[in-house]
Amino acid sequence: MKRILILTLLVSILTTACQADSRVNPTVTSTPTLTLAQMIPTPRYEIPLLTPKKIIKPAATEVLAVPSTPDANETQSNATEILTPVLDEWMKQPVIPPINPNVSEIYKKGLLLGNSPYTFSIFGDCQSRPDEFFGVFETDQLIFDRLSPDLQQTVINFTGSFNRESSTSQDGTTPGGLLWTEWHRGKYGCALTETPVTCELRTQRPSFVLIQIGTHFESRNTEYLRTIITQLLDAGVVPILATKADNRELDNRINRDMYLLATEFNLPLWNFWAALSSLPDRGLYIKKGREDQGAVYLNPEASELHRMTGLIMLDAVWRAASGN
Repeated sequence: MKRILILTLLVSILTTACQADSRVNPTVTSTPTLTLAQMIPTPRYEIPLLTPKKIIKPAATEVLAVPSTPDANETQSNATEILTPVLDEWMKQPVIPPINPNVSEIYKKGLLLGNSPYTFSIFGDCQSRPDEFFGVFETDQLIFDRLSPDLQQTVINFTGSFNRESSTSQDGTTPGGLLWTEWHRGKYGCALTETPVTCELRTQRPSFVLIQIGTHFESRNTEYLRTIITQLLDAGVVPILATKADNRELDNRINRDMYLLATEFNLPLWNFWAALSSLPDRGLYIKKGREDQGAVYLNPEASELHRMTGLIMLDAVWRAASGN
């Protein structure tokens, strides 16, 4: 009984920071100024082969460092030359990147292992749940009708995945939570001995997983994410990594590390952060009563860009992987 009370209290603390409060900021009524056409590479599916770079990949709490040399001035010069590109490179990435052909190999491996070509999963926090993110593509006919034929085809192919609650997309989810056997609380068809990741792979057999977590960050974020990505690849699942809108950690290390992981594993990176560059305050606001969290909630304009660029990214990766 004592363990249950402790678990209940911990889950309550983690979820308090990310309730369903990002739905509406009633004071914002304008439409996004960045067009979706500007986010799609041209030509769309003539994709070059990308070669991963060898770069420094620190843990979330580590500071990038240059090996010491006898000459202190030379060390400082090297540090400036090496650190600046590594720290800033993620900001220069497009919202929707060219998709490396290696996703097709992962996808085909997954089909041989029994993964469903009609299913994707989301690993994220409250802003990735159906009512905040993708659910409308299945529940709102008007929104579906306004999509391009290609995007409608994508929604039809993955119908059932857009409006589904899961153990891997909950309020307050962190990378560590995805690897914690008690995070799902025995719900969603999960066994008590399973992590949310293992449960999702067993119950849904997805071919793709959209990973967008980091607002609720931890000191071992990168280490946990590397473990999750490796598990997905072993299961023949294509991971799609995403940057986040906020900078709650104050130094953008979560987005930087997400870019480094995408480069390390040669995976597609949906740079959602870049989609918000034209919005006032980057489309973020501070919710009344939760001032300590800072500006982490998406206003309606940012939410629209979130779901639309996310759908375009899913569409691009699916077509590159499957050949559709």
